[in-house]
Amino acid sequence: MSKGDAQGCLKKSGGLQERDASANASSSPVIAAFKVFQQELDTKHDKHERLVKISRDITIESKRTIFLLHRVTSVTDVESILKESDVKLDLVRRKIAQIAEELKGEDIYQFHRAFTAGIQEYVEAVSFQHYIRHRTLISLEEINAMLVFTEAQSTDAKEPAEEDAPPPTVTAVSAPPFQVIPSDYLLGVADLTGELMRMCIGSVGNGDIDTPFQLSQFLRQVHDGFSYIGNSGPYEVSKKLHTLRQSLAKVEDACYALRVAAAPRSPSTCWPTCSPAATP
Repeated sequence: MSKGDAQGCLKKSGGLQERDASANASSSPVIAAFKVFQQELDTKHDKHERLVKISRDITIESKRTIFLLHRVTSVTDVESILKESDVKLDLVRRKIAQIAEELKGEDIYQFHRAFTAGIQEYVEAVSFQHYIRHRTLISLEEINAMLVFTEAQSTDAKEPAEEDAPPPTVTAVSAPPFQVIPSDYLLGVADLTGELMRMCIGSVGNGDIDTPFQLSQFLRQVHDGFSYIGNSGPYEVSKKLHTLRQSLAKVEDACYALRVAAAPRSPSTCWPTCSPAATP
């Protein structure tokens, strides 16, 4: 046998061995198990990406609602602003219905990081609206009561209707498939304090001297509540507690400035520069 024939036989035998090895690998239970794992991971990653996208949409719409609600300090028709915010928050809840649909039969904590930012922003927006309307803090139970979705709402959330189309009719209410967890509620309320601080500054600029003092009292109560939680709550709370204290300090400074400006000026309470000795 020549040298070329020997090399050809070796190549053929090597190819047969590779085919046998690949055939054995495809029929191996270990390889089959890892293929199942691959499909599960791909499905989980795809769902995670969809939830992240929905959460971004919720964040955008919630911020638009908050910007709208800040106009109440500069308009006389507050009720029209609140009604417009109701429409925007209803659109946000339709997005949350999509999250509820994605999480059916899933462990919510496996995908919590994908949508927690959007839910916190929604809590901030709905609690801001609730405070403007009722001057109280909305509870977690009240927020979850708004998230009782129907089959028609869930279907409509997947396929957005045209602008002129009438809203879908709802006949039967199903059990709430999605609930805001306490940590998202607390973090959303912590962010609310920043919006209330901006509302206070806006009220001062528009000549409203009553709202800042109401906000100051309310923020003190919220601060006391977060102080009771301490280190027993989510680790993000300790970070936002510092921002909460800064917001409270700014509101108190604004109230102090209003009180000083409204105080009667008499010779006994006059500034040192206005004393008889200081005048030429």
